Amino acid sequence: MASYHIRKYQERDRKSVLALFSQGMEEHIPSAFRHLLRQPQTLLLLPGVPLVLLFFSGSWLLALLASLAVLVVLRLAASYPWKKYVALSLQSDMADITKSYLRGSGSCFWVAESEGQVVGTVGALPVQDPTLREKQLQLFHLSVALEHRGQGLAKALVRTVIQFARARGYSEVMLDTTTVQTAALSLYQGMGFEIKHQCYFHVSARLVGLSSVRLVYRLPSSQGGGLCGSQESIDPAVVTSPP
Repeated sequence: MASYHIRKYQERDRKSVLALFSQGMEEHIPSAFRHLLRQPQTLLLLPGVPLVLLFFSGSWLLALLASLAVLVVLRLAASYPWKKYVALSLQSDMADITKSYLRGSGSCFWVAESEGQVVGTVGALPVQDPTLREKQLQLFHLSVALEHRGQGLAKALVRTVIQFARARGYSEVMLDTTTVQTAALSLYQGMGFEIKHQCYFHVSARLVGLSSVRLVYRLPSSQGGGLCGSQESIDPAVVTSPP
């Protein structure tokens, strides 16, 4: 049995957390690229550019090189939104995780540790919107190391956020993911999150057809403990999984 301990973030975890976050985001680039290749505009562009060059130049070599160039440009376009998100995060909430997540009672950042290594992360911040009727907590940066997936660790991290939100009197837990993150969408919906709407988180995402999906988990009002700001830990059965 592989045992995982979910605990509050400490400064010594910073390097591992940032590496896990960056690697996790970049893993979605191939899926985004395949998604872009299926877009109607791409299906016109891929054969269109080489055929136009072939018509005007009569060179099959030039047409072939144009096809390769288009694929390279599309790959770069598919990767840009993810790299942009990582860069923005590293300049904002992830620049100082302690300051962003651990200074207030209504927010927290957790890591999952296995054999002394950080193998999972998740954070939560209150939604600052005066127009909201409900008190919302937003889930951020859920990530699990590739070799530790499929063992229930992601669910345990999400449950940690839900438990924290319930203990702090939040009415809802919300999060944003994307349409190409099918495993994440399946995980969240299987845990009771509901899709509220879709949008584009950046103009670069709109250009490649990468829409963001907002999901919400409704919480009944209740009292309970919380993992952040105390020594309480969750049920070890939640974080113990077969190898």
